[in-house]
Amino acid sequence: MGLIMQAAEVTSEDTVLEIGPGRGILTRELARTAADVVAVELDDVLSLRLTQEFHGEANVRIVNADARTVDIDSLVTTDGPYKLVANLPYYAALPIVRRFLEAERKPSLMVFMVQREVARNMTAIPGDMSLLSVATQLYGAPRIVAGVPPRAFRPAPKVTSAIVRIDVFDRPALELDSVEDFFVLVRAGFSARRKQVHNCLQRGMDISREVAEQMLRDAGIDPKRRPQTLSLEDWGRLYREHRRRSAVE
Repeated sequence: MGLIMQAAEVTSEDTVLEIGPGRGILTRELARTAADVVAVELDDVLSLRLTQEFHGEANVRIVNADARTVDIDSLVTTDGPYKLVANLPYYAALPIVRRFLEAERKPSLMVFMVQREVARNMTAIPGDMSLLSVATQLYGAPRIVAGVPPRAFRPAPKVTSAIVRIDVFDRPALELDSVEDFFVLVRAGFSARRKQVHNCLQRGMDISREVAEQMLRDAGIDPKRRPQTLSLEDWGRLYREHRRRSAVE
């Protein structure tokens, strides 16, 4: 938990939203440092225990809710920025991270623990990019803070974990008319990861080889490249070319 605190650089002026406080180990550290702490716990029993433990702590509020569906504005009521820290269950990690990255009221910083392979996907560079890489890096700059071995937990899981920090952008890295349409294109591009990108677009967008290849060339991308080699900027150019073509047709 100390690594998460360090990575989040929590100060006495910060509002911190904690997802998944569990037994409250990190919550206690946050309460000693941050100006305000809002801890969201899904489990009814743990939430009650935390409410009892932090009763009387003016800077701590326990919320019994699901972070995947709870109204974000009801959690963070101040107008200023806030930081998100989390020790997420693996099954809920990606939906929660994605929800807060895409939210109208985004955190300025996110620090959380996920499986190491998920962390590597989030932080990948061209050559190893994936749909998750693009979806994360559109909204922020992610980096792996530290690996966490199974022996750090009781009971020990079968996978190695990693702590990820994302410095969230004020606005997406690309100017997009429609984020939804952008990801329709990107999902199509990664529909067959080991194939050349023109084949992926043919299959994913139901267009001819000629159209796919010309669209890529017009975007300055070699049709024979693999989708994992494309950078975020490449996807942005391809999206703009796709939108240009759609407007003409």
